Order: sequence, then C-alpha cells, then structure tokens
Amino acid sequence: MIKTYVVDTNVLIQAPYALNCFEDNQVVLPVVVLEELDNLKKAEGERGNNARTAIRLLEQLRVSGDLLKGVGLPGGGTLRVEKNFVDVKLPRDLPEEKADNRILKVCKGLSEQISGWMEDEREESKSPEEAGQPEGKGQPEDKGQGILVTKDILLRIKAQIIGIRAEDFTTEQVSDKDGQYQGRTEVYVPEELFQEFKKNGIPVDAVYTANSEGIHSGVKLEENEFVILKADQSTKKTQLGRVENGVIRELEFKKTRPYGVSPRNAGQYFLQEALMQPASKAPLVIIKGMAGTSKTFYSLAVGLEKLVNNPNGEYRRILVSRPNAQFDTDIGFLPGTEQEKISPLMRPIIDNLEQLIDSNEEQRYSNEKELSDKIEELFDRGMIQAEALNYIRGRSIVKTYLIIDEAQNMTPNQVKGIITRAGKDTKIILLGDPNQIDRPYLDEKTNGLSYAAEYMKGSPLCWQLTMTAEECERSLLAMDAIKRL
Repeated sequence: MIKTYVVDTNVLIQAPYALNCFEDNQVVLPVVVLEELDNLKKAEGERGNNARTAIRLLEQLRVSGDLLKGVGLPGGGTLRVEKNFVDVKLPRDLPEEKADNRILKVCKGLSEQISGWMEDEREESKSPEEAGQPEGKGQPEDKGQGILVTKDILLRIKAQIIGIRAEDFTTEQVSDKDGQYQGRTEVYVPEELFQEFKKNGIPVDAVYTANSEGIHSGVKLEENEFVILKADQSTKKTQLGRVENGVIRELEFKKTRPYGVSPRNAGQYFLQEALMQPASKAPLVIIKGMAGTSKTFYSLAVGLEKLVNNPNGEYRRILVSRPNAQFDTDIGFLPGTEQEKISPLMRPIIDNLEQLIDSNEEQRYSNEKELSDKIEELFDRGMIQAEALNYIRGRSIVKTYLIIDEAQNMTPNQVKGIITRAGKDTKIILLGDPNQIDRPYLDEKTNGLSYAAEYMKGSPLCWQLTMTAEECERSLLAMDAIKRL
C-alpha cells in the first residue's frame, strides 16, 4: 500500500538527500519546512551546507513539474509541498504558531483527508448485502494516514498524543550497540596449528567457537579483524593475530614501542598494529571505546613516532579535529584566529601531549613552562595542526596523519565528506565513544562513527577495533566508574 510521509526539517538537515529514500511512496513537505530551510541556508557549518544542498535538490524537482501538484522522485514515489490545513485544530496546549505544531497540523489534516477518501471508496465498492451489515464488519482495515518522519523525539511524542503515527528517519541507522561490529573476536585453535601460528599463520576456516555446552561452530571473520587465539587443549595459551586474505597472521608491530609507549593489554596491541601500519595498507582506522581506553593517547603517540622519532617522510604533519556542536554553530562568532577559536576544544589533545612529551611521570609537571614550550614548538613547526571540522570540508588532504577525535558527534554525511577528502598517503583515524554523543539528533545508531564502522566493515582498506571497559588505563577510579556507572 502506498504510504504518505510528512518530512520534518531536521531530517533534511541531517540527510539532505533523504527525499530520495522513500521508495515508491508519497512524500509531503509542509510549507513551514521551506521557511525553516530558508532561515538556515546562510548558517555556518554543516547545518547551513545541508540546508543549501536540500534547497538545490528541491529546485531540481521544481523545474521538473509543479511541486504543489506533485513531482516524481528517483525512487518511484512523488513529492509535493502542502500549503493547506491551516484551519486544522490542535489541542490548546500546542501553540499553532510554533513550527513543529504547524507540521503536526499538516499530518492531522492529511490523515483526516486520506481516511475520508478511503471511507468514500469503501462505500462505493460495497455490494447491497455488505451495505446492510453493521458498522465495522466486512470492511477492510483503514490504514490511510500521514506518517510524520522526524529526528525530534519530543515531536514524535506529541504526534502520538494527538493520534498521529510518527517514525525516525532510519535509512542511516545501524544495528543496536550489541549487534555492531567490534573488529575483534576470540576463537579456539587446534593445538597442532597453534604451535605453527608464528611460522605459517592459521587458515580462518580452521578456527572455531564453542557455546556453554561445548558444541563447536565455525566463525565468520572479516578482513583485517583482530583475533585472540586460544589453544583448544590449553586455553591459558593465547596469541594475537589479524585476518589477512583468509589467513590469521601474527601482528607485525607487536614489539614496537611508539614514542616510548608500551601496550598494556590485548586491545592496545591491536590498536598499535592498526595505527602503525602505513597509509598505503591501512588508510582508514576506526576505533570505538569508552573514555580512558587510550584511543587519543595512542593515536598521538604513533603520530609523534612517525614524525619526530622516525621522520622518514611518511607524513607531513599530524592534523587533529574534534567535531562537536560548537564547531558547526558557534565558531564563526568567536573572537580571534581559527587556532584561538578552537584552542579550548583542543585541550584534551594538549593533556595527552603533556603525558607523551614528558614521559617521566614523577617529574612531568615540575617545570610547567618548559613542558608548555615543548608542546607549543610542535604546533609552531607545523608538525601538529588543529582545525575545525567545517574547515576541512572541500580539501584534498595529502600525506597527513589525520585524527578525528570524538567522531561520534559527526553525522553520516560529515563522515562521508571527511573520508572522501583523503588524498594520497593520508591516514584517517576516527576515534570516539557512541555512548557519549553531544548532538541533539544523533544517537548510538545514527552517528557518523557507527555509520562508518558498519559500512566500511570488511574493506581491506579499513581497520577497526572496539576497546573494552576492562582495557581502561586512565586510573583505578576511572575503570571502576566505567563498570559501575
């Protein structure tokens, strides 16, 4: 059955191509959505860019026909702009001048209109015998209504209150947290193969898992997936490996100590392996994990190892960005240069650099001025640069070690823009925790970090890893809080 979807502005702001995702159904845009797009078209950052993209798409559709009567969409459906239903009544608690409530009026008016049409069709199609039946018997179910599609949870709740069906825009959603790709797994290996692992590797079809009853089953491993191998005759024996072309191989950089940092757990060995690989082999690394699992710390350590300790020309610089709502909305209004504007948001990066530059924990902060000067020198020499996310758009980034910290605050559209900016010999590292999101219309299933992880799974050019709570190394208190809170 053809459905009618009423699309909210925030859907187009997050996914400006969303109008093409409704297959052969009818899509309705209330006039108030056009007004909101008009107000946003000059906005800075992602919101303004997406508003302009959506407006350009609407213009392409406008020239193909009459938007008030409806025009065809690429997916087979139709789009029309709805300017009626201004007289539809809402509960007194919902002010009619508010944009969200104007959208609700359109949804309510459409639902009443569609229900009326379907009722007329049923009456016309009744046989004389059916016409004499009591109401509700022998009649098809009425499924006609305007379905509201919005990223706004509260608007979905208000829609339900007045009897309007409302849905989230799910095209970009990935699996729930428990179903998302982890980039790592534990498997059992026959003892004889385990002994030959370092020399020959182990075919992926030779490993298996076992349930609580001891029943063995095969396991599907993705390209570049990290593996903890356990000998099936003695599970205390373990080895660490990675899938490559159907074979689990030993880690190449297991004995490396980037910038003097030593891995303390399996997750950090895997993290080190992904980061140390050259951009030609691992141009995209996606690391998810809770705070304190050394994601940013280790990424900076490897970057400094490549640029300072072993400057072989692999990278020209380390470029760091931390996307969040302030980058997209407030940065243009802050005083000072770009670096002065974003410096408060880069403070977590500075904290990690302080620990890396002065590795002596007992003497680290004995001379604050000297430590500060060393870090400032890295920035002054251009070895480390910090940029706002919206300033990276449209660039071709070459021979750069690019760290996107807090990447869970990116939209899917942003992450696509960043990854496609990768030029020759650039390595992109996406770091973040999908449970710590600061943007209003993103969650753990719709953020750019989770989106990239899901759709890049299995790519030979993407290495992924999810750090566990047990791998928190910040402090005993931090680890305890992660488990308890």
